[in-house]
Amino acid sequence: MEPRRDPRGALVRPYAVTRGRTEPLQNIALEAVLSSTATQSAEARFAGHDKYRISSVCEGRAQSLAEIAAYTRMPLGVTRVLVADMVAEGLLTLHSAAPATGFAARMNLLGRVLSGLREL
Repeated sequence: MEPRRDPRGALVRPYAVTRGRTEPLQNIALEAVLSSTATQSAEARFAGHDKYRISSVCEGRAQSLAEIAAYTRMPLGVTRVLVADMVAEGLLTLHSAAPATGFAARMNLLGRVLSGLREL
């Protein structure tokens, strides 16, 4: 079965989807994991076609920003802007790719590993 294609085709320019914005509201890493609940997906239905598609991709299974762009076949820049909007609107849940605590300890450990490798 062939995936359902967007009936608008290539007629809609990327800047029209993001209303001319090229910078997201917040910087989201490509590997950041996002998810959507059934409630969030139901709310996204009223936020527009593209946001609903993104929410559907993330419903019930976490996806990275890069995977969302691939599954929806939207340019990465457009996906980044829309996903940041959706996180701000509460339509997606962002699960940080980097731990919020212990960053300094991890960097210290990585530094020691690097110096050990250099000594080899």
